[in-house]
Amino acid sequence: MNAKETLELISKQWCSLNDLIKLTGLGKNNASKLKNEIRIDLLNKGYQLPAKLLPMNEVVNYLKININYLQKMAKELTN
Repeated sequence: MNAKETLELISKQWCSLNDLIKLTGLGKNNASKLKNEIRIDLLNKGYQLPAKLLPMNEVVNYLKININYLQKMAKELTN
């Protein structure tokens, strides 16, 4: 995925397992483990979550995705 595609993906409100696979490049099993890890962390913080989904902003924070860098790279790709 290039920077523009990543920005489009993280602009979604909710993150599914398939989205997490795309963001991390992990296989289904490891992405599922990561999703459960993030889910448990959020539940321990008092979040109430819909089944099978995570808030995308929390996934971005957890993965430490640098949005400013992606925006810069996406801009350079369009020039």
